[in-house]
Amino acid sequence: MNDFTRLFDTIYYQNTKYPRPDFLSYKYDGSWKSYSTQEVIDISNQLSSAFIKYGLKEQDKVALISPNRPEWNFIDLGMMQAGIVNVPIYPTISESDYKFIFNDASIKMAFVADKDLYDKIMSIKSECPDLQDVYTFEEIPGAKNWKEFFATGSLNELDQVNQIKDKIDPASLATIIYTSGTTGVPKGVMLSHNNVVSNVKSVMTIFPITNHDRVLSFLPLCHIFERVAIYTYAAIGCSVYYAESLEKLVENLKEVKPQFFTCVPRLLEKVYEKIIGKGLELTGFKKKLFFWAVDHAMQYNGEERTSFKYKVFDKLIYSKWREALGGEVKGIVTGAAALQERLGRVFSGAGIPIREGYGQTESSPAISVNRFEPGGFKFGTIGPVIPGVEVKIGENNEILVKGPNVMMGYYKRPDITAETVKDGWLHTGDCGEFVDGKFLKITDRVKELFKTSGGKYVAPQVIENKMKECRFIEQICVVGENEKFVGALIVPSFINLTDWATKHGVSARSNVELAKSPEVYTLLKTEIEEINKQFGQIEKVKQFKLIADEWSIMGGELTPTMKVKRKYVIAKYQREIDEMYKD
Repeated sequence: MNDFTRLFDTIYYQNTKYPRPDFLSYKYDGSWKSYSTQEVIDISNQLSSAFIKYGLKEQDKVALISPNRPEWNFIDLGMMQAGIVNVPIYPTISESDYKFIFNDASIKMAFVADKDLYDKIMSIKSECPDLQDVYTFEEIPGAKNWKEFFATGSLNELDQVNQIKDKIDPASLATIIYTSGTTGVPKGVMLSHNNVVSNVKSVMTIFPITNHDRVLSFLPLCHIFERVAIYTYAAIGCSVYYAESLEKLVENLKEVKPQFFTCVPRLLEKVYEKIIGKGLELTGFKKKLFFWAVDHAMQYNGEERTSFKYKVFDKLIYSKWREALGGEVKGIVTGAAALQERLGRVFSGAGIPIREGYGQTESSPAISVNRFEPGGFKFGTIGPVIPGVEVKIGENNEILVKGPNVMMGYYKRPDITAETVKDGWLHTGDCGEFVDGKFLKITDRVKELFKTSGGKYVAPQVIENKMKECRFIEQICVVGENEKFVGALIVPSFINLTDWATKHGVSARSNVELAKSPEVYTLLKTEIEEINKQFGQIEKVKQFKLIADEWSIMGGELTPTMKVKRKYVIAKYQREIDEMYKD
């Protein structure tokens, strides 16, 4: 096969051009197991046969709820070859959201990872009249296992599979992805094979990897960002290794030694904090040398690094950072949320090239990505627009997108589809501008702009991104709609605060005590006042409240892509916000 037009074609494309002995790998009971390209094809074909025998028809919907593992790909490829629509769902959403999605999409069958997910889906099964069976990947007493379903298929009946597969139109619906959103019920984004394939072909030209490389995958496959990355890896001919968990990510990086991976900024923030934490533990000249190296990397702007100073820092400091990521990383692409400019500089300056990209589920997802070649990236931006896609800046500086990657529409929601896609242009809801006529830059969300009581507009994301450059600020939500000044809810970086408190004789036995400490408040006030100098009078953060509990997906403060749910956070901490403005 010399080209691919449907998503499942990517695996055959790989088998023709770059067959891999370890296309997909995962740790089972502590040992890595690899599946070759041909094995993945055979398993997927047998699953296609099983779906057809089960009686599912083209365009029927099947739910897939699991962390990353090869079985996810087997089911995905197997159902799509049979013309069945994959509805991947986050493992972390509420039972009410599961019930809404299952009924909205008329889900006929579900595949889940483990007992917790199985119990959650079985608890709503009686309220989902279309749901026939639930299969599990893990062996669970009393539950139907996916291997039982797999065994009902047969490779001797490939004629029927091929008949259906060959007739699948690239323009047909391949998947429905329900966006998490921050308010209201989830919306089902309909993406065709052509939508996603067009994105894969564009991204293939950007990722700095070849068919000889290994990648590590840990972002959720139910999110379009990582899912497109996996199809892209298949088309490029890479070997994909799935991390066991975020807790074991460091261990897996050292085992796999990947050349590439995708991630979200939150993870890089955590890595950076740990690097700085290690530096703070040093003493004397070693500590000075460490922070000289950090400062040197922070000045990086894309130039070739050949100076004697760089070589010293590289040998003594940067090489250790790279070793912590496996030692062979050629590049990292980050997306789903804004990347602090300093993080892009400091990692790239240390020989770990990080490039920020931008997209939405509705655009399959990539819209723009910073490139890895010289002159192809600019820190603080989301890069040049990808090949085959058009971008223009509309009213209120909104980013508008047109191209083959723009969604078919929202499932069963022609009303909001018409509001979002007008004359072929996707209205992203993000404000932006072009820098140097080439690099797209996000300035804020259209819907997140708010007015103070003085009638002035404030862009909270811009303020938040700059404030997070302070090493004592972990998470932040800027507030102040209809108020006389801008305020903020801040979750401090307790790792850095604990170190600071110890050195300054501040007694605190817990995060709660640290957050309540007058000395800590004064420290943050001083840091914020310094950052405020970069903003106009209206944008300055005048008051803030320190929050002792870190915001999380499970806690409800973050979306599954780790963006702050602004309205939820404001509602949850309304008392603290009221206290800020009571005077």
